[in-house]
Amino acid sequence: MTSTAGPTATTATWTVTTRDDTGPIVLSGLRTSWAPLAKQSVVAALVVAAAVSSTLLPWLTVTDAPRMWTGVGIAVIGIVLAALMARWPALARAELVVPAIDFVAIGLLRYGTGDTRSVFLAVVVLPVIWIAAWPGRRHVVYPLVGTCVTLLLPYVLQLTEPRPSELVRLAFAVIVYGATAAVTNELSRHAGIRLDDAQRRRRVAESEIDRAAIVQQSLLPTSTAGLPRELRALGVCIPARSVGGDFYDWFPTPGGAAFTLGDVMGKGVGAGMIAAAVRSVIRSTVDEADPAIAVRRAAAGLASGSSDLTSGQFTTCFHVRVDTDGHARWVDAGHGLTLLRTTDGAVRPLRSGHLPIGVGSSWTSETTDLAPGDAIVSVSDGVLDLFGGDLDSLDRFEAWVAARPDPQQLVDGIAELAHDGEHPDDVTMLCIAYRP
Repeated sequence: MTSTAGPTATTATWTVTTRDDTGPIVLSGLRTSWAPLAKQSVVAALVVAAAVSSTLLPWLTVTDAPRMWTGVGIAVIGIVLAALMARWPALARAELVVPAIDFVAIGLLRYGTGDTRSVFLAVVVLPVIWIAAWPGRRHVVYPLVGTCVTLLLPYVLQLTEPRPSELVRLAFAVIVYGATAAVTNELSRHAGIRLDDAQRRRRVAESEIDRAAIVQQSLLPTSTAGLPRELRALGVCIPARSVGGDFYDWFPTPGGAAFTLGDVMGKGVGAGMIAAAVRSVIRSTVDEADPAIAVRRAAAGLASGSSDLTSGQFTTCFHVRVDTDGHARWVDAGHGLTLLRTTDGAVRPLRSGHLPIGVGSSWTSETTDLAPGDAIVSVSDGVLDLFGGDLDSLDRFEAWVAARPDPQQLVDGIAELAHDGEHPDDVTMLCIAYRP
């Protein structure tokens, strides 16, 4: 969110960006359109390999070459059909036509490579599994019918009756492939149930995260209503995820106004909850003149909270209170990324040796007197990633700030840099301009 506000006018521009590195569960469109082609390519490759090896290897039998190569041709036709389905996904509704003709192709291959002595009957398990993986018990019956076609095709072509021993062999093969289809169908059903449950839980979690993001964004100030006219505040916060650990805030105080920028270690909902807690505690010290008191109370509040939430967490924070005469008292809790830009373009840091909230236990405030036109610029460490993220990024950022006298240019520039590319960390900037 980008908030800009002047002494006499209030504007707010929402630029919420959601990035989630958890990734999608499945690439459903790609999976659906290309899956038939991938499956049929395997079946056709095995059929072609069987025919070629039977032709070239002397210890393999070829009893009917025309029928064998006809089976190969049918398998290749299956590839063409699958390719058409990949090109026009609407045709995928007829996907089961492809494994259906594979039963005929494998039956012809079996007949042409030794009939009952063929070693290539096992290929039929692929269309069996292909069809059985579809939902519904009928997709157990279809592979049984297809297997019967494969096994009985030689007797149809020869117009002969099978011997009793062959009938037993055929019946046993049908039972085995039928059991394979039933087990595959059941496993597919359970996998579908688990996937549906995972997707449902993901949707619920995403909905909760979206609501949390809305709540967090609503906590960011959108105007300077109530602030002294001598002070102008601008801010931008672009989380790396829906909910981030960065925040900025401002509110009026008896002598002027208070401003805060915080950066909670980590990202996500947990960091966002800690950020909201720190913000609330600091706001509760509105009547305290010393900003260090606000930081100490925030640290005490987190220390008394749930250890599961705050264990190992820390928050860097810059908190400043500016009077209408330009006198500023500030405390730097391990943040170290705040600059004072003077009207002549000079830039100097406002930092101290204090530790972050959650690590340190003692903070003291320091003072700075602002001249008309001076501006305090505080950023989170995600901003430095926009300037290379290396040891020289802070120097580049300081030069960038020095070249832009207007605080609005600073905020808009950071927002533009953040939206131009991916950023692994939350990006936040707070500008306080003294304009008496």
